[in-house]
Amino acid sequence: MTKLSVIIPTHNPDTVKLGQTLSALKSQSLPTGEWELIIIDNNSSNKFEQQLNLSWHPAAEVLRETKQGLTYARLKGFNESTGDIIIMVDDDNILEAGYLEKALHIFEKNSKMGAIGGKSVPLFETTPPEWLNEFYGSLALRNLGDKTLTAIWNNQYPACSPIGAGMAIKREALTSYIKKITSGKSNISDRTGNSLSSSGDNDMVIEVLKSGWQVGYFPELMLQHIIPVQRMQTAYLARLLNNTNKSWVQLLQSHDINPWQQITKSGAAFRKAKAWFTYKAWKNAATYIKWQGACGMYDGLIKNNRDQ
Repeated sequence: MTKLSVIIPTHNPDTVKLGQTLSALKSQSLPTGEWELIIIDNNSSNKFEQQLNLSWHPAAEVLRETKQGLTYARLKGFNESTGDIIIMVDDDNILEAGYLEKALHIFEKNSKMGAIGGKSVPLFETTPPEWLNEFYGSLALRNLGDKTLTAIWNNQYPACSPIGAGMAIKREALTSYIKKITSGKSNISDRTGNSLSSSGDNDMVIEVLKSGWQVGYFPELMLQHIIPVQRMQTAYLARLLNNTNKSWVQLLQSHDINPWQQITKSGAAFRKAKAWFTYKAWKNAATYIKWQGACGMYDGLIKNNRDQ
């Protein structure tokens, strides 16, 4: 009986990094007979599947989702998988050997828990700049310490909510989110093409919470997130922070928990200009990136802005 499903959405993956992800899964303490592995090819053109060797797993398959976007790739995985527990793994994540087994154990002990996550620590391919730690959260890196933290819905987004990398979800808790996406009622953007928007994970968490489930941070769940040199570049991080801040504000607005007032386009332009000086955006890479993040937030606050 399949207890757990591992879903890896991917688009033109780096086969070396994906190989590291799969090698870590191959080393899991949970027997392969108790979990399935589904890789979702989201319109890749590099024929990566020809370089994969999945013979080590009795229930592994590569499925194709032609509708572009991380949200649709994940939805394909949700619909095609059979496990009561689903673990979302990115194609550059290296799970600690006991990750799957520990996740199952946590759900067995906590019947009201709907979604969980843990530590996501960096595996840098080269020495990072000294200021990079200011943007760890935007790079899906997270360490909240060694204590378990849990939360219920109270009309705000909990700090201990799991992030997309390594998020484990009870299938039953996904019902509301899947219905929302399938019915086309969601306007929340996620990674699509060149866009770096990434509020799909947060939208999922909020739907889980609103459905009456708890979410939690469990430090015993640990993975490494491979950070290549390209993701440490100023231009990339500036665009990342800009896109994610915009989609974050739009997410809060869609759930009626946005604490900031909406503004006009001219108001946004004024605030961006003012923020250039507030953040001293010309000073160094970090201040420029922060300014771009502020610009993204102001874009998200524009009233009746349908540009995702």
